[in-house]
Amino acid sequence: MAARDLFHDAVKKALQKEEWEITADPLIVKIQGVKFEIDLAAEKILAAEKLGQKIAVEIKSFLNNSAITDFHLALGQFLNYRLALQIKEPERTLYLAVPFDTFDSFFEEPFIQQAVKVYQLKLVVYDPQKEVVVEWKE
Repeated sequence: MAARDLFHDAVKKALQKEEWEITADPLIVKIQGVKFEIDLAAEKILAAEKLGQKIAVEIKSFLNNSAITDFHLALGQFLNYRLALQIKEPERTLYLAVPFDTFDSFFEEPFIQQAVKVYQLKLVVYDPQKEVVVEWKE
């Protein structure tokens, strides 16, 4: 099993506070000889619509000295995981979880905003200390 991100439990608790049911920790997706381990899978039943919503969340802390290096790694994982989900679980939407301080600084850079737009990244912005979701960015 891959090493867990430092903020794994904080994001898990934040999702549970928003009434997401964690269905896999991690979500393992196998495609022929390739095995992917996405940090979390969750489901939420939307009472008003009677439709289930399924997500997968890849959690990143962005604690290394180089935020751009962390971003390169996160983006590569996100793109591969999204493709794997499109093949195996197309009903599940993938999100990249990033801490709010990183979102408010690094993700405000024009290049990063353009990359988020071009690669259609869906983000869960979280507060690791309060263990809450600050914002969902579609």
